[in-house]
Amino acid sequence: MKALAGILLSLCVAGASSAESQTVHDSEAARFTVRVLARGLKHPWGLAFLPDGRLLLTERAGRLRLVGADGRLDPAPVSGVPAVVAEGQGGLLDVALHPQFARNGWVYLSYVAGSGGRVGTELARGRLVGRSLRDVEVLFRMQPKSGARHHFGGRLAFDRAGYLYLTLGDRGDMPRAQRPDDHAGSVIRLSDDGRVPLDNPFRNRAGWLAEKYTLGHRNPQGLARDAVGRLWLTEHGPQGGDELNLLASGANYGWPRVTHGRQYVTGARIGEATSLPGFRDPLHVWGPTSIAPSGLAFYSGARFPGWRGDLFAGALRERMLVRLKLAGDRVVGEERLLVGVLGRIRDVRDGPDGYLYLLTDEDDGVLARLEPAP
Repeated sequence: MKALAGILLSLCVAGASSAESQTVHDSEAARFTVRVLARGLKHPWGLAFLPDGRLLLTERAGRLRLVGADGRLDPAPVSGVPAVVAEGQGGLLDVALHPQFARNGWVYLSYVAGSGGRVGTELARGRLVGRSLRDVEVLFRMQPKSGARHHFGGRLAFDRAGYLYLTLGDRGDMPRAQRPDDHAGSVIRLSDDGRVPLDNPFRNRAGWLAEKYTLGHRNPQGLARDAVGRLWLTEHGPQGGDELNLLASGANYGWPRVTHGRQYVTGARIGEATSLPGFRDPLHVWGPTSIAPSGLAFYSGARFPGWRGDLFAGALRERMLVRLKLAGDRVVGEERLLVGVLGRIRDVRDGPDGYLYLLTDEDDGVLARLEPAP
């Protein structure tokens, strides 16, 4: 039965792009179609582009998948992936390639793991050899772990210097995001082999965890590097208060003391204010209704000249893609695309071929790409 399912899935992938690719969608700066490359994915979460034209993507249940340059999904998952706890919002999350992947083959994975009912976000790497990960090693384990099954963060990105960043949620326990001796609610920064960089902002500060790079985050699940090397981050607010932030070493982004969000159901204010001295204000806030941003990418290709330099965010709520027009560090325009067309957009990636790629967080998730309308 498993073999038959794989054959049917491959057939589905081969003919997956009919109705979507024929519908033309109008943006303020482009006209495009949506081509579905693969269906039948179980809550896909992150993707990365291999140098040979193939793709790697994660499924939250714990599977790492290969997609061929022809768009065909390999029915056999990549072996060697660390064991994950796939409960609630947890499981296998993001995937990233080492900046020198073509030479060393390192693949990095964020995922949720633990024991005795207590779990947290972890980071591992392994060398991709054929359809397996070899020499797998755990580089980081979030501490302390807890029994909550939400707010894991999990997005990965490398900066130009080759340092690796991992976002971590507050684990549903708001005060943890302000604690210096707690990884929750922070972005951590590591060398490619898991060591703590010498210039990390809290490395030599008593009582602080050395891996921490920023703090005061609720549940950051979008992370992207711009053309000049800066890292931008989106994070989930509660009821309203989703944020776009520009990362700065040692900065405190305020959660839960400073937020535009409010309590679910009651609408009561959270924290002390929407801005306070000593805390970094967001560059953009979504409210009073959240969009639940996840996945973030700057578009740099040539296929959509009108989008070049724009920032694209996936949105789980309203099932849409959000395009942000920037002028320096200011958001000067917002456009909402594909509302209700594909599903909950979990990840957005700027492809090396000039297309924009999307993953949808569904039981029957898809890998899709946006192409210029003919």
